[in-house]
Amino acid sequence: MPILGIGTFALSDSEAEESVYWALRDGYRLIDTARIYGDEAGVGRGIHRAIDEGFVTREEIFVTTKMWTSDYRGMYEHFEKAKRRGKK
Repeated sequence: MPILGIGTFALSDSEAEESVYWALRDGYRLIDTARIYGDEAGVGRGIHRAIDEGFVTREEIFVTTKMWTSDYRGMYEHFEKAKRRGKK
């Protein structure tokens, strides 16, 4: 796992998409997000753009996310929803 990455806290969905895309283009391979940030769909779009344009492969990218305390109950359901949001 890379030591240095980019975080998406306090970014809008479109800002997260652009930030993630340019970070991957510039060589970053660790993306840190969280459901509570509300930008997972934008993060996913940025990742897909970078992959589609050939800057990176999915296997090279590490994506970390965090659960909010209210998510502990039903943890697996929240995990599956986060995966789907990142694919939009």
